[in-house]
Amino acid sequence: MPDLKPGGILHASPGGGGRPKHAEARCRIAAPTHGAADTMPSATPIRIAALIALACCAAPAPAADYPSKPVRFIVPTAAGGPSDTLARAVGTRLSQNWGQPVVVDNRGGAGGTIGTDIAAKSPADGHTLLLASNAAVINVSLYSKLPYDFATDFAPVTQLGETPFVLAVHPAVPVKSVRELIALAKAKPGTLSYGSAGVGVASHLSGAIFQSNAGIDVVHVPYKGQAPATADLLAGQIAYMFNNPITCLPLIKAGRLRALAVSGARRFAMLPDTPTVAESGLPGFDVTVWFSVVVPAGTPAPVIERLNHEIVAILHLPEVRERLEAQGVEIIGNSTEAFARVIKADIVKWAAAVKQSGARAD
Repeated sequence: MPDLKPGGILHASPGGGGRPKHAEARCRIAAPTHGAADTMPSATPIRIAALIALACCAAPAPAADYPSKPVRFIVPTAAGGPSDTLARAVGTRLSQNWGQPVVVDNRGGAGGTIGTDIAAKSPADGHTLLLASNAAVINVSLYSKLPYDFATDFAPVTQLGETPFVLAVHPAVPVKSVRELIALAKAKPGTLSYGSAGVGVASHLSGAIFQSNAGIDVVHVPYKGQAPATADLLAGQIAYMFNNPITCLPLIKAGRLRALAVSGARRFAMLPDTPTVAESGLPGFDVTVWFSVVVPAGTPAPVIERLNHEIVAILHLPEVRERLEAQGVEIIGNSTEAFARVIKADIVKWAAAVKQSGARAD
């Protein structure tokens, strides 16, 4: 029989009739043996209901003694990036709340798939968390084969926050708005180029979505990371790129780059006077990088609920909020159900972008 794992995703139990790991204890009411009917009191519906209620009350809540040992917080990127910063900010507070160590374990490589695979194969007991970004849903389409299925092997806890890209141009490019950039690209098809941090990453796919929606012919130039792409943008080797705000904000303030728009659905607090791409002539354009916490599928629902409650509360602590906003991260802290809907929608959204861009990682 299939069973519904926490997060609202349908899975098949191992062997067709397996029961969840966290539901090993069962209270059973024995049926009377032959010949006992005359001496055994009648098991009325009311008595049966009372026995069941008593058994349920007596059973310990799965989250009552959680966590019972150190918690491993896997970050599928190298130390020092935004995912690492978020994991440490949240992990430190969780450790203080629980009196148990929360160990951040950086397992970067292969576009985040190495760390994600380790998390997918970890015990579903709440003692392994994964800091997942939307790279995880992009990889669903970017790789022809993965050793895990992100949609079914994980249960959502909450989105921590998101950050938009800044559409920035070199000052020598004679445009001051998205409409002017599109007009220039249409006037000179195939001559303007945009950079990204690599093939198939969010900055590339943001540019691909922009190119498609605007109906322009431009050249994509992939780099091995955000830093070399930004360096060539500053040197005028490429015309524009969708850059992360922490990298480009100081350069914009110094006049070395010009911000045309931000990629999210609403204006960005750190650039309040800069319009969104959607405001600038491409309605519906909404591309951000989000960060989240997920756990292996099959983790007990009460544990997931406790994690959600505690992490959302941590996100709204003034000192945590200030630290994350200084990194360009806008707090989300949504419910598990809302996050599950985001995952489902984003798998479809990014699949279309990957297909349109022609990007492959293998």
